[in-house]
Amino acid sequence: IRPHVPPGVFLCNARGAHDASTAEWVVAAMLGALRGFPGFAREQAAGRWSYQATDQLATKTVLIIGYGAIGAAVERRLAGFEVTVTRVARRARPGVSALAQLAALLPQADVVVLLVPFTPETAGMVDSGFLARLKDGALLVNAARGAVVDTEALITEVASGRLRAALDVTDPEPLPSGHALWSLPGVFITPHVAASTPVSRQRVAGLVGEQAAAYARAEPLRNVI
Repeated sequence: IRPHVPPGVFLCNARGAHDASTAEWVVAAMLGALRGFPGFAREQAAGRWSYQATDQLATKTVLIIGYGAIGAAVERRLAGFEVTVTRVARRARPGVSALAQLAALLPQADVVVLLVPFTPETAGMVDSGFLARLKDGALLVNAARGAVVDTEALITEVASGRLRAALDVTDPEPLPSGHALWSLPGVFITPHVAASTPVSRQRVAGLVGEQAAAYARAEPLRNVI
């Protein structure tokens, strides 16, 4: 967008508006996938009482890649779940590792949460090499953009039974009928709905109103790009 913004026009983003909703989706997807809720939903639809043990979130190491406002919101919601959180962002800062350190952190993670923006640096970042570094049984949670993940590489790993995935975004998107991701055991998919809630809409509207009022009063704007 930036090259098309004319002189004298402010470009701002909506940082903060979707934090709560997206963070809720991430934690819900994490819990649902680990506790086997998609499978139990299928058994319920078939009218079968299929008792089985499940995995759990407690004691897991959760690696958040793209530790910005939403990443921090995810961590706040994980408080009390008895997890260890590792944080990664584009640049290192206290308590947060840089993307350059990712290769060393991946083997320690039980759950990997993707929250990075889609940029030339992150396009296809989750490739076969990235996935190969994850431990057996690890869960990939993508609430970023579908093209951050190499879909074919993910299909290969999940089809082998080695990894699991919870996806709110896919590549391609919308995911066409008959695509391999739909039917793979160990994959839970929602249709890009993480921020599709009343609270997100209310906060976006509120932010737009605040920005317009600030502009009219010649006051500083929030989230200026």
